[in-house]
Amino acid sequence: MKLEIKNLTKTFDGAKALTNVSVTLNPGVYGLLGANGSGKTTLFRLICGVIKADEGKIIYNGEDISLNEEMFRSVLGFLPQDFSYYADFTGLKFMLYIAALKGLRGKLAKQRSLELLDLVGLSEQKDKKIKKYSGGMKQRLGIAQAMINDPEVLILDEPTVGLDPKERVRFQNLISSLSDNKIIILSTHIVSDVESISDEVLVLNKGVIQDRGSVNQLLKNIENSVWEVRTTQREMKSYYHSFSISNQKYEGDDVVLRIISAKKPANNAVQAKANLEDLYLYYFRTEF
Repeated sequence: MKLEIKNLTKTFDGAKALTNVSVTLNPGVYGLLGANGSGKTTLFRLICGVIKADEGKIIYNGEDISLNEEMFRSVLGFLPQDFSYYADFTGLKFMLYIAALKGLRGKLAKQRSLELLDLVGLSEQKDKKIKKYSGGMKQRLGIAQAMINDPEVLILDEPTVGLDPKERVRFQNLISSLSDNKIIILSTHIVSDVESISDEVLVLNKGVIQDRGSVNQLLKNIENSVWEVRTTQREMKSYYHSFSISNQKYEGDDVVLRIISAKKPANNAVQAKANLEDLYLYYFRTEF
């Protein structure tokens, strides 16, 4: 099982959303990390065939998916960021509807729908209309529908939006349990989700894959660029003008700043252990 993205380029109104994006993915969980406008949703829509690339191709198990779109759709599951539903459908009716679109019928469709509703904790609400679901329940339904055809490739765009901490843990456990035999790509603005479940992180910056690796590998790459500086509240503003600050904490009359910088930002600066939020700011500090 292998998904190859080769030299994908996509332009909207003269502005490049993606530029020569190439990456090869095997079974596992890939966290797509990028700021707003970095091209994450565009990449997902290209993989799912919602839009067409200007250049490049996507190959699944050695076959260009543009030559057999129906085959690829049959092994694909997708949760878009703007997940749509029929408000007057019950959860179960909606799942059966999605099952029909994927070619599942009869007992198999109902069995699969009930299994997935139970998996995401919605079995007791299966006969309730979706318009009465909470935001978290709707998002869980979206995750369930993406898996209706037991996909080999699962694309999840901001899957944890609207989930409370307990629901996020359930989601993380679910994705981890599926990762051995699926290619799972997810994006999220909640960096702890990427850190918790991703086997590998893909850093997408301004339409280009800037870096990739395990969380530990990427953190090691920036280990000499994270600092802590103790300063006064009066002097703090000057640091904000000159550096990217990932955190601040007050200790008495002093402030301890966490700074992202390739150079030592002050004589009293000490190196700090990097975390994924530092990593995010390291790559996307121009956005702040």
